[in-house]
Amino acid sequence: MTRESISLTLPDVSAFARVLKSEFDGGAIPGHQSLLNAIARAGGYRNFQHLKATQTGTDPVEPVEGRAVSRALARFTPAGLLESWSTKRKVRQHCLWALWAQVPPRTVFSERTISELFDGMTAFRDPAQIRRSLIEDGLLERNRDGSRYVRLEARPDATAQAVIREVIRRRSAHPSVPERTSSLYGL
Repeated sequence: MTRESISLTLPDVSAFARVLKSEFDGGAIPGHQSLLNAIARAGGYRNFQHLKATQTGTDPVEPVEGRAVSRALARFTPAGLLESWSTKRKVRQHCLWALWAQVPPRTVFSERTISELFDGMTAFRDPAQIRRSLIEDGLLERNRDGSRYVRLEARPDATAQAVIREVIRRRSAHPSVPERTSSLYGL
């Protein structure tokens, strides 16, 4: 039987080890296929077949970090409004992607207009912090005097895409929040 080489890139070995350990908490050592599935799940894939399928295609599928998605989504209300600012950079970045996706592309905003837009996406009022963070992350651009803001085009990773999709779903499912689907990234 030929052996094929399948690579597994781990963004966080510690999280991988925790998930893998939880798979073996039953005490019994699993069989070969069960072990392969457990390793693949710990790496963020559905199962070994999903991991294997990412190796044969032209564009590998990025695994979604489920824990990161749930941590970011915990910051949003059921209506899809950002209700608190995370002190953890990674969580904050995923939340910012969800806000970025709702900013219309190729549109020039004044400081007041972009602030009003962000106020409509949050339950708290700190548009200056959101603007600064988006600029620092390279997702928003402003001119020197701060009178002109434009969304910069970027490609969110798989985890950010999952957060964007869920926030947009929440916003569109909630009747009291105006829908902004025309400006979405296309997810």
